[in-house]
Amino acid sequence: MFRVMLVEDDAKLAALVAEYLGEYEFTIDIVSRGDAALGHFQQSSPDIVILDLMLPGMDGMVVCRQLRAISTVPILILTAREDAFDEVSGLEQGADDYVNKPVQPRILLARLRALLRRVKDEPEDDSGELVFGAFRLCRNDRTVFWRDQPVALNSAEYKLLLVLAEAAGKVLSRNDILIQMRGIEFDGLDRSIDNKISRLRRKFDDADADKIKTVWGEGYLFSPSAWD
Repeated sequence: MFRVMLVEDDAKLAALVAEYLGEYEFTIDIVSRGDAALGHFQQSSPDIVILDLMLPGMDGMVVCRQLRAISTVPILILTAREDAFDEVSGLEQGADDYVNKPVQPRILLARLRALLRRVKDEPEDDSGELVFGAFRLCRNDRTVFWRDQPVALNSAEYKLLLVLAEAAGKVLSRNDILIQMRGIEFDGLDRSIDNKISRLRRKFDDADADKIKTVWGEGYLFSPSAWD
């Protein structure tokens, strides 16, 4: 059984989602206020979070950022907001997926299973830390710190950063990265790695691409000496 924390203030919708997912391998905890989400999360330790954005007490974007600061648990935003800016912002705050309401229950189920499968398929990290100047990545609890401040990363961003940091000083091609992250080869068109690199650079004040370098025609390099 998987435990889901559903943060949703629409009681009718929450009950319908809980009833549907309960027919499968999910146990549902419903939280109706944004300002109660973090405390409930710390008490219940769910496997995945479904998060509305328009919540009483605290906006869902803030909740997402708070959760991501303490955990890499998958977060799926389920919202009536259809603005592309909100979707980008949600992913920037650390969400792993963004789904607009209304959504067919079987589609929601498929999205949840895909996120959980991605986490399950990730190899367990060795314990210990990777430290480069003011950068610190803790493998045992999957937390990342920059200049002593926690950095909010979703599971895919964390895995990409781990792959790069473990190969610090070595150029990794997109093919190398995709094989390590997802077990698939680069098809020449997939831009997902480039997009994640851009997000990581913004989160680590790397506008000049000194910390995560682009080696034209070859790939990316995590520069171990640039993190002071």
